[in-house]
Amino acid sequence: MNAIADETTRQLETAARAARAAAGALARAPRPAKDRALAAAAAALRARAPEILAANEADLAAAEGSLTPAFRDRLTLTPARVEAMAKGLEEVAALPDPVGRVLAEWTRPNGLLIRRVAQPIGVIGMIYESRPNVTADAAALCLKSGNAVILRGGSESLRSAGAIHACLAEGLRAAGLPEAAVQVAPTADRAFVGAMLAAAGLIDLIVPRGGKGLVTRVMREARVPVLAHAEGLCHTYVHAAADPGMARRILANAKMRRPGICGATETLLIDVAVAPALLPLLVADLRALGCDFRACPRARAIVPDLKPATEQDFATEWLDAILSVKVVDGVADALAHIRRFGSEHTEAIVTEDAAAAREFLDGLDSAVGMWNASTQFCDGGEFGFGAEIGIATGRLHARGPVGLEQLCTYRYQVIGTGQVRA
Repeated sequence: MNAIADETTRQLETAARAARAAAGALARAPRPAKDRALAAAAAALRARAPEILAANEADLAAAEGSLTPAFRDRLTLTPARVEAMAKGLEEVAALPDPVGRVLAEWTRPNGLLIRRVAQPIGVIGMIYESRPNVTADAAALCLKSGNAVILRGGSESLRSAGAIHACLAEGLRAAGLPEAAVQVAPTADRAFVGAMLAAAGLIDLIVPRGGKGLVTRVMREARVPVLAHAEGLCHTYVHAAADPGMARRILANAKMRRPGICGATETLLIDVAVAPALLPLLVADLRALGCDFRACPRARAIVPDLKPATEQDFATEWLDAILSVKVVDGVADALAHIRRFGSEHTEAIVTEDAAAAREFLDGLDSAVGMWNASTQFCDGGEFGFGAEIGIATGRLHARGPVGLEQLCTYRYQVIGTGQVRA
């Protein structure tokens, strides 16, 4: 066992040293070279789509019997999803280069000019489950922001990730950039994850993307800084001044568009003033889409056949066609419920009352607050980032969808005219 662990550590160290050298080259690479790599990789994704889909079918077949509907949805690739990956690479290429941006500039009384300038973080370690498209998204964002990345996808998506990585490597070669800038783990052994988490000095930042179990392990064991969220327990609050038609459209989308993603609404909070008239319509809409419910006593008094909710239900990220429902007494009550049960991911209010919306948005601790929009808009592509490497719900460095700018740190440049310190 020790021999296996030692070999895995050696594999990680070899990959990380190659990534460090590649990161140095990427940090100095001009924008046209990075954009050429992304464009060539996008073309390769389209050209090799049949190979990618065949690899994905093999992954799905190998995992058959162990897949929940939500897990299957995350693992499955379709021609449309492959095309979306290709377009995502092109959208990232079209974005401004984040490296070298002057973030702030000022002159001191002694004449020194001080600039804060964006620079890449260095080597990113990406640990993710099931979603093969993360391979392309993470690689695109890291490449454009001048970072090298080591990708460790779940064993269930190994074939899909390998086929996608081949396209990324083709893009790097076409642009004359080092292939080590984007690497996939050379082994499916779980020990490789442990080696990544212990690789302080070799990896600069770990980004986990997956279920609560994965993220909890990463946060517990990492000796490397982590950018993560553990859960997406998102809420939609239908305020007393909500437009009923808008509320129905938003909730149906927020819950049922893709129930298995982290931006899906898991709890409906509905104001007591509109619940008697509106809640039966909302329930009927979602039931027609295949949704089940867990409801508080006041909600069940309005729609008696709803299943009763427990405290644990309100603390559950369903990632499925199940919605928790609670009747609340205004904005303050809605915020109190979110603070108690939420995961500081994304919350939405539906209302025509601007003052209520401001009270709600200003009262949130969550990374993203929305007004009259579906929580499923919490997405890097929808934010104009081209893609995202994940959603961050911590309090440091970055929050919400993590795109190019969030994958940069900064340094200072101090420009003088001969000044010396007294």
